[in-house]
Amino acid sequence: MSDEELKVLEKDVKKAKRIASEAASVLHDLIEDRLPDAYGELMGIAQATYDACKAWDDANKKFLAASKETA
Repeated sequence: MSDEELKVLEKDVKKAKRIASEAASVLHDLIEDRLPDAYGELMGIAQATYDACKAWDDANKKFLAASKETA
């Protein structure tokens, strides 16, 4: 894998981490500020946070595997 391809994968990891952090922040705000009144939103926000974290994990594993191949 070329250095350019690795940089693209690394950029994908950083973007996925930012999205996951934003989703976690939304979940945190719901828990800290709006529960129990907004409990109806909990499952949707929790699922979105899980999906964002899973996307980060997948991107990170792909990047780490590619990094090992080129090492």
